[in-house]
Amino acid sequence: MLDPTELYQVEEDAEAALAPAEDAPLSEEPEPRVLLHHLGGYIDAGHAGRLAMDHLLTALPSTIVATFDVDQLLDYRSRRPTMTFDRDHWADYDEPLLAVYALRDLAGTPFLLLTGPEPDSQWERFAAAVGELIEHFAVDMTVGLHAIPMAVPHTRPAGVTAHGTRPGLISNSDQWSNTAELPGSASALLELRLGQSGHDAMGLAAHVPHYLAETEYPQAARTLLDHVSVSTGLLLPTDALTEAAEEISADIERKVASSEQASRVVRALERRYDSTVRAEGRPSLLADDQPLPTADELGAEAEAFLAEQEEHGTS
Repeated sequence: MLDPTELYQVEEDAEAALAPAEDAPLSEEPEPRVLLHHLGGYIDAGHAGRLAMDHLLTALPSTIVATFDVDQLLDYRSRRPTMTFDRDHWADYDEPLLAVYALRDLAGTPFLLLTGPEPDSQWERFAAAVGELIEHFAVDMTVGLHAIPMAVPHTRPAGVTAHGTRPGLISNSDQWSNTAELPGSASALLELRLGQSGHDAMGLAAHVPHYLAETEYPQAARTLLDHVSVSTGLLLPTDALTEAAEEISADIERKVASSEQASRVVRALERRYDSTVRAEGRPSLLADDQPLPTADELGAEAEAFLAEQEEHGTS
């Protein structure tokens, strides 16, 4: 493996960006330092992970403290960046950025956020590089965020599947109940390697109704941040996500109510959800007491709804 240190650059003012606030109360026990991460390119139903990252970078002051050399990590031909052509010349280039940001929560506690496109290659080297940055910035807990499409209704609370490098990091109610072989990701490999090297790391995957997986679903982003707060103690803002979730929920209700076929599928999902909660105390991801609705069962009207959501900028 090539030297991971040559894959990133730490900014000169990085330590200052993470220093305790001047008015912060003195404490014998410093707050554990947290790094949140989401990499675009892997499964992210409802764009929940991206929405959560974008929301934090918009709602809280941030400073870039480290950047990765994306030229070594990305396949530009598979994900071509946008360039702007202005009449007779190339005027702009939407340069990909894979970076670590320093932020402060609502209580002034500093934390880190890693976001950008998922590397197309050199996953082991990238994981080793992030591990070096975790050591450099004295990170105590790393948390990955994304979302998965599930056969759940939008009328019930969004669930979350949690996983971690040791049992004490997550509650039993958030665990997956079986063993599965899944496509890998750079984030998943990062969590695995961090655990093998003795670091605390966990991941949170919000459950998004499968019929809304291609549209923006801020409900799931808000759920992810709520779980981050519970798991790490960070005080994170969610008001804007809550407002967006309420607006989209109202629109979804209007659209589903106008289609009997869509309403029927949602009711079936509700029955399945409620029956497993009654039987197990939580919704089961693998319940088979009722037939699993397929995307086709939503019918043409539900498909038109999704297209309309995208057309009006909710994707």
